[in-house]
Amino acid sequence: MLVPLAAAGCGSSKSDTSTASNAASTTPSTASAPASQSSGNSCTKAQAPAPRKAGGESKPKGKLDSGKAYTVTVDTNCGTFAFQLDVKDSPATTAAFAGLVKRGFFNGLTFHRIVPGFVIQGGDPAGTGTGGPGFHTVDPPPKSADYTLGTVAMAKTQTEPAGAAGSQFFIVTGQDAQLPPDYALLGKVTDGIDVVKRIGELGNPTDPNGTPTQVVVMKKLTVSGG
Repeated sequence: MLVPLAAAGCGSSKSDTSTASNAASTTPSTASAPASQSSGNSCTKAQAPAPRKAGGESKPKGKLDSGKAYTVTVDTNCGTFAFQLDVKDSPATTAAFAGLVKRGFFNGLTFHRIVPGFVIQGGDPAGTGTGGPGFHTVDPPPKSADYTLGTVAMAKTQTEPAGAAGSQFFIVTGQDAQLPPDYALLGKVTDGIDVVKRIGELGNPTDPNGTPTQVVVMKKLTVSGG
Protein backbone atom coordinates (compact mmCIF):
# COMPACT_ATOMS: atom_id res chain seq x y z
CA MET A 1 0.00 0.00 0.00
CA LEU A 2 1.29 3.41 -0.80
CA VAL A 3 0.83 7.11 -0.51
CA PRO A 4 1.28 9.13 -3.74
CA LEU A 5 4.50 11.09 -4.25
CA ALA A 6 3.93 14.61 -3.16
CA ALA A 7 0.46 13.15 -3.58
CA ALA A 8 0.62 9.30 -3.58
CA GLY A 9 -1.49 6.77 -1.58
CA CYS A 10 -1.35 4.41 1.43
CA GLY A 11 -3.33 1.24 1.97
CA SER A 12 -3.59 -2.18 3.54
CA SER A 13 -4.76 -4.84 1.18
CA LYS A 14 -2.77 -7.60 -0.46
CA SER A 15 -2.15 -5.29 -3.37
CA ASP A 16 0.19 -2.35 -3.55
CA THR A 17 -0.73 0.59 -1.33
CA SER A 18 0.28 4.21 -1.81
CA THR A 19 0.21 7.55 -0.02
CA ALA A 20 0.80 10.57 -2.16
CA SER A 21 2.67 11.74 -5.19
CA ASN A 22 5.71 12.77 -3.14
CA ALA A 23 6.10 9.19 -2.12
CA ALA A 24 6.30 6.44 -4.65
CA SER A 25 3.10 4.78 -5.79
CA THR A 26 4.69 1.36 -5.80
CA THR A 27 5.95 -0.82 -3.00
CA PRO A 28 9.43 -0.09 -1.65
CA SER A 29 12.25 -1.58 -3.64
CA THR A 30 14.25 -4.45 -2.23
CA ALA A 31 17.53 -2.57 -2.22
CA SER A 32 19.51 -3.55 0.84
CA ALA A 33 19.89 -1.02 3.65
CA PRO A 34 23.25 -0.35 5.32
CA ALA A 35 23.99 -2.83 8.08
CA SER A 36 25.12 -0.19 10.55
CA GLN A 37 23.49 3.03 11.64
CA SER A 38 25.18 6.40 11.79
CA SER A 39 26.19 7.67 15.21
CA GLY A 40 24.49 11.05 15.21
CA ASN A 41 20.85 10.19 14.70
CA SER A 42 19.92 8.95 18.19
CA CYS A 43 18.72 5.62 16.81
CA THR A 44 19.91 2.34 18.28
CA LYS A 45 20.82 -0.42 15.86
CA ALA A 46 17.95 -2.78 15.09
CA GLN A 47 17.65 -5.96 13.09
CA ALA A 48 14.97 -6.27 10.47
CA PRO A 49 12.25 -8.55 11.90
CA ALA A 50 11.17 -11.67 10.08
CA PRO A 51 8.11 -11.06 7.87
CA ARG A 52 4.79 -12.11 9.36
CA LYS A 53 1.92 -13.65 7.48
CA ALA A 54 -0.55 -10.98 6.39
CA GLY A 55 -4.28 -11.34 6.91
CA GLY A 56 -6.12 -13.56 9.33
CA GLU A 57 -7.15 -10.83 11.77
CA SER A 58 -10.81 -10.41 12.65
CA LYS A 59 -12.09 -6.84 12.71
CA PRO A 60 -12.02 -5.48 16.30
CA LYS A 61 -15.55 -4.99 17.64
CA GLY A 62 -14.80 -2.34 20.25
CA LYS A 63 -16.07 1.22 19.87
CA LEU A 64 -14.48 4.50 20.92
CA ASP A 65 -16.34 7.40 22.53
CA SER A 66 -16.18 10.45 20.23
CA GLY A 67 -16.44 12.67 23.30
CA LYS A 68 -13.24 11.34 24.81
CA ALA A 69 -9.57 11.59 23.88
CA TYR A 70 -7.43 8.57 23.02
CA THR A 71 -3.66 8.63 22.56
CA VAL A 72 -1.48 6.06 20.81
CA THR A 73 2.15 5.95 21.97
CA VAL A 74 4.73 4.47 19.60
CA ASP A 75 8.05 3.26 21.05
CA THR A 76 10.74 2.81 18.38
CA ASN A 77 14.48 2.28 18.28
CA CYS A 78 14.72 5.96 17.29
CA GLY A 79 12.68 7.25 20.23
CA THR A 80 9.04 7.57 21.29
CA PHE A 81 6.24 9.67 19.86
CA ALA A 82 2.49 9.85 20.39
CA PHE A 83 -0.59 10.88 18.45
CA GLN A 84 -4.20 11.54 19.37
CA LEU A 85 -6.79 9.51 17.50
CA ASP A 86 -9.28 11.39 15.30
CA VAL A 87 -12.38 9.55 16.52
CA LYS A 88 -14.76 12.21 15.22
CA ASP A 89 -13.70 12.06 11.55
CA SER A 90 -12.80 8.36 11.48
CA PRO A 91 -14.86 6.36 14.01
CA ALA A 92 -14.51 2.97 12.29
CA THR A 93 -10.83 3.44 11.43
CA THR A 94 -9.75 4.58 14.90
CA ALA A 95 -11.74 1.84 16.65
CA ALA A 96 -10.17 -0.85 14.47
CA PHE A 97 -6.68 0.64 14.87
CA ALA A 98 -7.02 0.85 18.66
CA GLY A 99 -8.23 -2.75 18.70
CA LEU A 100 -5.17 -3.91 16.75
CA VAL A 101 -2.90 -1.94 19.08
CA LYS A 102 -4.43 -3.69 22.10
CA ARG A 103 -3.81 -7.07 20.44
CA GLY A 104 -0.14 -6.21 19.95
CA PHE A 105 -0.52 -6.39 16.16
CA PHE A 106 1.94 -3.56 15.46
CA ASN A 107 4.62 -4.62 17.93
CA GLY A 108 7.79 -5.55 16.03
CA LEU A 109 6.69 -4.12 12.68
CA THR A 110 8.80 -1.59 10.80
CA PHE A 111 8.48 1.70 9.00
CA HIS A 112 9.07 0.04 5.65
CA ARG A 113 8.77 3.20 3.57
CA ILE A 114 10.54 6.49 4.29
CA VAL A 115 10.49 9.35 1.80
CA PRO A 116 12.40 12.37 3.19
CA GLY A 117 10.31 15.52 3.34
CA PHE A 118 7.13 13.57 2.63
CA VAL A 119 6.04 10.60 4.78
CA ILE A 120 7.07 7.60 6.83
CA GLN A 121 4.85 4.53 6.42
CA GLY A 122 4.46 1.35 8.47
CA GLY A 123 1.97 -1.17 9.80
CA ASP A 124 2.51 -3.96 7.26
CA PRO A 125 3.09 -7.41 8.82
CA ALA A 126 4.85 -8.52 5.62
CA GLY A 127 7.19 -5.51 5.77
CA THR A 128 6.96 -4.92 2.03
CA GLY A 129 4.01 -2.55 1.65
CA THR A 130 1.74 -5.29 0.32
CA GLY A 131 0.25 -6.72 3.52
CA GLY A 132 -2.60 -5.93 5.84
CA PRO A 133 -4.71 -7.39 8.66
CA GLY A 134 -7.26 -9.15 6.48
CA PHE A 135 -10.08 -6.64 6.84
CA HIS A 136 -10.89 -3.08 5.84
CA THR A 137 -12.76 -0.11 7.23
CA VAL A 138 -13.94 2.94 5.31
CA ASP A 139 -14.15 6.47 6.71
CA PRO A 140 -14.14 8.99 3.83
CA PRO A 141 -12.25 12.05 5.10
CA PRO A 142 -13.86 15.50 4.97
CA LYS A 143 -13.24 17.44 1.77
CA SER A 144 -11.34 19.98 3.87
CA ALA A 145 -8.83 17.36 5.06
CA ASP A 146 -5.22 18.40 4.67
CA TYR A 147 -2.11 16.34 5.25
CA THR A 148 0.38 18.60 6.96
CA LEU A 149 3.32 17.97 9.31
CA GLY A 150 2.37 15.44 11.98
CA THR A 151 -0.84 14.25 10.34
CA VAL A 152 -1.34 10.49 10.73
CA ALA A 153 -3.50 8.84 8.07
CA MET A 154 -4.20 5.41 6.61
CA ALA A 155 -2.64 4.07 3.44
CA LYS A 156 -4.69 2.54 0.67
CA THR A 157 -4.30 1.30 -2.87
CA GLN A 158 -5.24 3.60 -5.71
CA THR A 159 -8.13 1.34 -6.64
CA GLU A 160 -9.74 1.42 -3.20
CA PRO A 161 -12.36 4.03 -2.26
CA ALA A 162 -11.49 7.19 -0.37
CA GLY A 163 -11.06 6.47 3.32
CA ALA A 164 -10.40 2.74 2.92
CA ALA A 165 -8.00 1.41 5.55
CA GLY A 166 -6.40 -1.76 6.84
CA SER A 167 -3.34 -1.56 9.09
CA GLN A 168 -0.83 0.45 7.08
CA PHE A 169 -0.55 4.08 8.14
CA PHE A 170 1.65 7.04 7.30
CA ILE A 171 2.84 10.16 9.08
CA VAL A 172 3.54 13.37 7.18
CA THR A 173 7.09 14.62 7.80
CA GLY A 174 7.03 17.61 5.44
CA GLN A 175 5.18 20.86 5.99
CA ASP A 176 2.46 19.85 3.52
CA ALA A 177 2.23 16.55 1.63
CA GLN A 178 -0.24 18.14 -0.83
CA LEU A 179 -2.38 15.02 -0.91
CA PRO A 180 -6.03 14.90 -2.00
CA PRO A 181 -8.62 14.09 0.71
CA ASP A 182 -8.50 10.36 -0.02
CA TYR A 183 -6.82 8.96 3.08
CA ALA A 184 -8.70 8.23 6.30
CA LEU A 185 -7.53 10.54 9.08
CA LEU A 186 -6.11 8.52 11.95
CA GLY A 187 -4.85 11.36 14.12
CA LYS A 188 -2.23 14.02 14.79
CA VAL A 189 1.16 13.80 16.48
CA THR A 190 0.95 15.47 19.88
CA ASP A 191 4.33 14.55 21.32
CA GLY A 192 7.70 13.57 19.87
CA ILE A 193 7.47 15.26 16.47
CA ASP A 194 11.27 15.48 16.64
CA VAL A 195 11.38 11.67 16.67
CA VAL A 196 9.07 11.52 13.65
CA LYS A 197 11.31 13.96 11.78
CA ARG A 198 14.38 11.94 12.78
CA ILE A 199 12.86 8.79 11.32
CA GLY A 200 11.86 10.78 8.25
CA GLU A 201 15.52 11.49 7.51
CA LEU A 202 16.34 7.79 7.21
CA GLY A 203 15.39 7.51 3.58
CA ASN A 204 17.26 8.01 0.33
CA PRO A 205 15.99 11.25 -1.27
CA THR A 206 16.80 9.87 -4.70
CA ASP A 207 14.77 6.68 -4.19
CA PRO A 208 11.08 7.33 -4.95
CA ASN A 209 10.17 3.91 -3.56
CA GLY A 210 11.14 5.02 -0.07
CA THR A 211 13.48 2.17 0.83
CA PRO A 212 14.82 2.98 4.34
CA THR A 213 18.55 3.44 4.76
CA GLN A 214 18.28 2.05 8.31
CA VAL A 215 15.92 -0.32 10.06
CA VAL A 216 13.26 1.42 12.16
CA VAL A 217 11.23 -0.94 14.34
CA MET A 218 8.03 -0.13 16.22
CA LYS A 219 8.93 -1.98 19.41
CA LYS A 220 5.59 -1.41 21.13
CA LEU A 221 2.37 0.54 20.62
CA THR A 222 -0.03 1.33 23.44
CA VAL A 223 -3.35 3.18 23.55
CA SER A 224 -4.55 5.21 26.52
CA GLY A 225 -7.45 7.48 27.42
CA GLY A 226 -11.17 7.13 27.07
